Amino acid sequence: MKIDLSYLKEMSGGNQELVIEMIDIFKEQVNEFNSGMEEFLSKKDYLSLGKLAHKAKSSISIMGLGELSSELKTLENLAKEGKQTEKYPALIEKFKKDTSEAIKELDKILENLESYI
Repeated sequence: MKIDLSYLKEMSGGNQELVIEMIDIFKEQVNEFNSGMEEFLSKKDYLSLGKLAHKAKSSISIMGLGELSSELKTLENLAKEGKQTEKYPALIEKFKKDTSEAIKELDKILENLESYI
């Protein structure tokens, strides 16, 4: 996994406080996304799952996780149409694994933020 903060740096104009705030928000959102995806999957509420995948995709993109963003787009499109439901658990697990790794990487970045901004 490799976080790419290029977009975040550009968007923030190099403002470290804003970057830290965006990273903190991302970390909070990931927990909400994970629990929401699990809940919607268990309830077979695929439309809500698709909407949540769409929302998560934006946050993931800001952190420069292009591949994961692409996978969320797939989940979003499938879930909104209720198609290929057998793929949802693996896509959600991949999301959870990748975001867990991303948070660890972001924590390391926060320790040495000056060298990234």
